[in-house]
Amino acid sequence: QVRVVESGGGVVQPGGSLRLSCTASGNIFTMKIRGWYRQAPGKERELVATITSGGSTVYADSVKGRFTISRDNAKKTVYLQMNSLKPEDTAVYYCNANELGIDYWGQGTQVTVSS
Repeated sequence: QVRVVESGGGVVQPGGSLRLSCTASGNIFTMKIRGWYRQAPGKERELVATITSGGSTVYADSVKGRFTISRDNAKKTVYLQMNSLKPEDTAVYYCNANELGIDYWGQGTQVTVSS
C-alpha cells in the first residue's frame, strides 16, 4: 500500500525558515515523489514546487528565490526548504507522489507564518 508522509510544519514568525520533508512507500522503481502543493483556507490547492528524478525543478512565482526543493534518492525523500517566510505562505502543505500514473497525497503538514 502506498503511503505518503509529510513532516516539518509548524508556526514561525515572518522572515523565518522551515524545512519540510516527504517520504513515500511503494515500489522503489516506479514510485516517484513529484513535489509540493499547498492549500490556504478558502483557496484551491496550488503548486509550490516540483522536482524530477534528474533534479530539474519548477517553482511557483510566489516562492521563487525563497523556497528550494531537493531530493535524496537514496532516502526516497524530497525536501522543501522555505526561507523568508511570509504570512501569505500560511497553508497546509501537501506532498504529491505518483506510481504508474496514479497520484497519491499525504495528509499534509500545517505551516503558519504569524507574528
